[in-house]
Amino acid sequence: MVQPATEATESLLFRQGGGRGNEENGGVGVGNEGSVAVSSVTAILALSTFVAACIAFGFGCAVGYSSPTQSSIMEDLGLSVAEFSLFASMLSIGGILGALVSGKMTDWLGRKLTMWILNLFYISGWLAIAFAKVPWLLDLGRLLLGFTNGISGYLAPIYIAEITTKNVRGRFSSIVPLMVCWGLSFMYVVGSFVHWRTLALIATIPGILQLLLLFFIPESPRWLAKVGRDKELEAALLSLRGDKADISDEATEIKDFVQSLKSFSKEGILDIFQKKYVRPLLIVVGMLVLMNLGGVNAFAYYSGVIFVSSGISSMVGLITLAAVQTVTGILGTTLIDKLGRRPLLLVSSAGLCFSSFLTGLSFLLKEFHWWDQGSPIFALTGLLMYMGMYVLGTGMPFLLLSELFPINVKGSAGSLCNFISNITGLFVAYYFNFLIEWNSAGIFFIFSAFCFANFVLTATMVPETKGRTLEEIQASITHSSD
Repeated sequence: MVQPATEATESLLFRQGGGRGNEENGGVGVGNEGSVAVSSVTAILALSTFVAACIAFGFGCAVGYSSPTQSSIMEDLGLSVAEFSLFASMLSIGGILGALVSGKMTDWLGRKLTMWILNLFYISGWLAIAFAKVPWLLDLGRLLLGFTNGISGYLAPIYIAEITTKNVRGRFSSIVPLMVCWGLSFMYVVGSFVHWRTLALIATIPGILQLLLLFFIPESPRWLAKVGRDKELEAALLSLRGDKADISDEATEIKDFVQSLKSFSKEGILDIFQKKYVRPLLIVVGMLVLMNLGGVNAFAYYSGVIFVSSGISSMVGLITLAAVQTVTGILGTTLIDKLGRRPLLLVSSAGLCFSSFLTGLSFLLKEFHWWDQGSPIFALTGLLMYMGMYVLGTGMPFLLLSELFPINVKGSAGSLCNFISNITGLFVAYYFNFLIEWNSAGIFFIFSAFCFANFVLTATMVPETKGRTLEEIQASITHSSD
């Protein structure tokens, strides 16, 4: 059943080697018709990436909001620990709802229209929190933000991967976790100085900015090919690559690949369970589940509480954490296209494992009064390292999702992976406050074990996709599964 697409794709890849090879040298070269192609990084491509990055920044703002505001919200609205845990975990509940529709919504409406709708939910969510007088309105705002995150966590890397060329795809896609990091850091720093209601109002700015800029960016060329809008596909490519670029080879490759997929796919949810997609599905789902069970939401939502519990000032800890995340995020962005995906993933998962263990060790030392002076140092080091390594690797699973799955099943794969990820994230987000009271050291040792499992998964199963077009990667996946 899969052979016709494989043959069509492989012949396409081999006959167009000259045009794509030029991308290896920064996207400058001569097309088949002799016209000179300009640099693959244009102003419109940069602007489009920035707009998608605004979603990621808003994602980070939503995730980081609960850390600096927990004590003040609980005091102002009279919330118990259980009620605040529910508020924090509403982000994951909304994420589950968003995940259920993320793939199909972006497939039906397109990448741009989905961004329009998401921003309305995003701004409404922050306004509900900012003006909340009762807990249910606070929770509703958090739920709307979670719904937005459930879709945007899939949409932002997918859109960037579909508009970029292979030589800059990794670098540009890594801007997503960098912006998530900056959103987190922004909440940590600003939230240490302003009232929680003011912070919620400030957080609406990325959504408002994106709404204004959406008028100036093109739709994803690959989505346009999928829905048969070929003229708009070519116009979008010209906009992204530059008016003087020869986009004939790239446009033909995209259209032929998408057409070959239609010949054997009904685009149903069950398509994702074909034999050839089992390995990439296991890779992405496994990475997301193990990353969440490794404590990502616990560290991100409750960093302030962890700092205080370990004997460190919340303000000092959060501001230092913001600085570390920023440095690590920039480092990851500069290295991803040079070192590749696998090395950064291995470093990230190993770092998460060690830092979780170090944090658990700090609580163990504190509990038994074995080294009271060293316990806060271990906690600070562990937490800073954890969030730094998280920023380094957090965007990789969805980058791999965008690279490994062809467009005919990308929506189904995105919904499934996103849904499972948010389910596990919800469990950690809600129960962490209770688990840390049950066994403060033990819960971090458990996180460390899951991070180690993620390291093993990465080392044994994750392929390297650096320097290859999406069509090349997906054709190789299909071919290897015949």
